Amino acid sequence: MENVVAIIDYGTGNLRSVANMVKKLGCTPRITSDPVLVLGARAVILPGVGAAATAMESLAKTGMTEIIWQLVREKRPLLAICVGLQILFSRTEEGGWHECLGVLPGIVKKLPSGLKVPHLGWNQLKQRLAHPIFEGIPDEANFYFAHSFYAEPEYASLIAGTTEYSINFCSVVIKDNLIATQFHPEKSGEVGLKMCGNFLKMALSGQ
Repeated sequence: MENVVAIIDYGTGNLRSVANMVKKLGCTPRITSDPVLVLGARAVILPGVGAAATAMESLAKTGMTEIIWQLVREKRPLLAICVGLQILFSRTEEGGWHECLGVLPGIVKKLPSGLKVPHLGWNQLKQRLAHPIFEGIPDEANFYFAHSFYAEPEYASLIAGTTEYSINFCSVVIKDNLIATQFHPEKSGEVGLKMCGNFLKMALSGQ
């Protein structure tokens, strides 16, 4: 069986960068907004750049809102990145309060005033639990961030990693086979490639 990885296309996001990362790891990327192709893939990536409200509107138009819910409900391998992480939660205050997917309980808030926003560049990831996604990645390794908002999960058990930028914010969320990162693995060099490789290894081995 071909190791196809579906990359959800909702009109924004680092689609080409994510596809190149998947290809480097020996899998076949498919950039798509077709629910059938997404559900038929061995793993799915929800990338993220831009505004959450725009992302939600695009996902609704393509019928992908229900598909993402189905992926999570069926514990299918899903990697969400940056805005992809944020829209998994209940609501975001970006551009005034907007409803998001509500797959995970919690809200998305703007980084505190007084900070340089967006938070742009390299910062450390503090691992909060042992998990296969972190295999071969040193604790407090640097990943690349580009965001103005951050998720505040309702349950601390969802938080697998944190990063400090004046405040200590959630930068990795894990629930079953859903992995979500506030940073961009596709822009994070070798450690980002390693993390995506760990995700695909879990997906393809059925962990």
